[in-house]
Amino acid sequence: MKTDTYDNAESALAGLLNVMARLRDPLQGCPWDLEQTFKTIAPYTIEEAYEVADAIMRADMPALKEELGDLLFQVVFYARMGEEAGLFDFAAIASALSAKMISRHPHVFADAAERDAATQTEAWESMKAHARKAKGAGILDDIPLALPSLTRAEKLTKRAARVGFDWPDAERVLDKLDEELVELAQARERKDVAEVFDEMGDVLFVLANLARKLGIDPEAALRHANAKFERRFRHVEAAINADGGRPFSLDEMEALWGQAKRIERGLE
Repeated sequence: MKTDTYDNAESALAGLLNVMARLRDPLQGCPWDLEQTFKTIAPYTIEEAYEVADAIMRADMPALKEELGDLLFQVVFYARMGEEAGLFDFAAIASALSAKMISRHPHVFADAAERDAATQTEAWESMKAHARKAKGAGILDDIPLALPSLTRAEKLTKRAARVGFDWPDAERVLDKLDEELVELAQARERKDVAEVFDEMGDVLFVLANLARKLGIDPEAALRHANAKFERRFRHVEAAINADGGRPFSLDEMEALWGQAKRIERGLE
């Protein structure tokens, strides 16, 4: 039996689909919305996903509700364009998703026994691997190119590790990092710009692999480092502004940076 919440959701979604249909109406729609294609909307989808993540990181629930709405609108936009082209509609998207979720959660919707998260994750990955094989896809084929590079590097190495192509432990990855740093230094000595670029990429790739071996999300770790840098630099900037904005030496700024670190740690 449907609950009131379910009925309300159906009604709200129907209203949203109608709004999208009106925006794309050839005669009375919005000129900007009518000009859009799958390719032109894709960058906005990525941006909206980041804004959802940002709201979560800031624990801003009102903003999260709004950003989730913006992200949902992206799906509705694609669904409308797909319907116009005779490819698919929102119902087809939702139905296919429901079927996939049911098939990949036999411990919930069928009689499969796995209940703990680790076992279920392994089963999920196995089902996805079988689906890739059925499509004739390679091990790495469905890792999206549009992912942030650190995230994609982590996923590439994780996927390769599933067939045994992996370092046995983090220590071996650290050895590889040392090797890549030496190669980067040598490229710099040769002043070979293209080689420096290539070796810098190798260093970052190994760091993403190291994060995976340590059980750390590299993107989350870098976001944390970015936020930390911003906090500490703002402390430096505030001190400079309080002193009339005169030029500070690097030593003075490093002293302020150290002060910011001590304040964060409750030592000052």
